[in-house]
Amino acid sequence: MKIASDQVLWSAPPADREGRPWLVMLHGHGMNERMGVDLHDRLPAELVLASVRGPLRARAGYGWFPLDATLSMDQIDTVAHEVMSWLLGQQGFTSVGILGFSQGSSIALHCMRLAPDRFAYGVVLSGFVVPGQIPGDALLAARKPPVFSGRGDSDGLVPQLLVTMTDVWLSQHTTLTKKTYRGLGHMVSDQEITDLADFLTRQIT
Repeated sequence: MKIASDQVLWSAPPADREGRPWLVMLHGHGMNERMGVDLHDRLPAELVLASVRGPLRARAGYGWFPLDATLSMDQIDTVAHEVMSWLLGQQGFTSVGILGFSQGSSIALHCMRLAPDRFAYGVVLSGFVVPGQIPGDALLAARKPPVFSGRGDSDGLVPQLLVTMTDVWLSQHTTLTKKTYRGLGHMVSDQEITDLADFLTRQIT
């Protein structure tokens, strides 16, 4: 798998991306790259959003890895490396963060684990970290980049054991801003977007 140019939806044309902070966005299972760019008007105007489409067909959209018994750590590692390979081919940003929703957050965090010095910050929305250790974890824990983690307290899609494990992992490896939203399911609320925008503003100013 290689991320092609038509898999990335940008919030700005090439001439307007130079010298600005970028945010790479990875959608959830069964979604597509419109997830990220649709938020553009709610996030800091300085940001250039690059929303990447996952490689696998999933329901009416796309995904990053299968959600069945065929899943392996190698699949997650491979797709995260492809995201990093695409990013390394980009130029012009002053800083870059990475955001994932649900399944996309696992790939976003895996990218941060592969390249702890590459990202200024991360965002986890209704997401989870992939269990296990990889070589970059120690450096990430030493660096402790800022991460915003938001989820609803009525989100039953991600098992509570995985939620707890992710919270512990994030507190050990990042400088965590954690928000929980009362009555929210597996989705993003208006208040969460407002909180996310405040977090992003602090990272790019």
